[in-house]
Amino acid sequence: MNKHFEDARYYLLRAGHHVKLGLEESLEPVETKVRSLTGRELEPEPESEPSRVETLLKEAKSVERKAENEARETIGGARQKLESYRTIR
Repeated sequence: MNKHFEDARYYLLRAGHHVKLGLEESLEPVETKVRSLTGRELEPEPESEPSRVETLLKEAKSVERKAENEARETIGGARQKLESYRTIR
């Protein structure tokens, strides 16, 4: 019997959350109009700082690009040396 109450509680909370989302969506135009009439415009959300994971991913991409460029330069230099060696002989 307790399981039934847990299930009912879960679904009631879920339904409440969906009602809240629906009301927010439905009343958004009204809120915007009231705010414009009262001079209280919505403030833009401040830009959030990148998370640690995002920072690490960005650094990893940077290191990857640097390694690729260095490898290309090294391979290009080796090719030039081989070609010059072959033309001498």
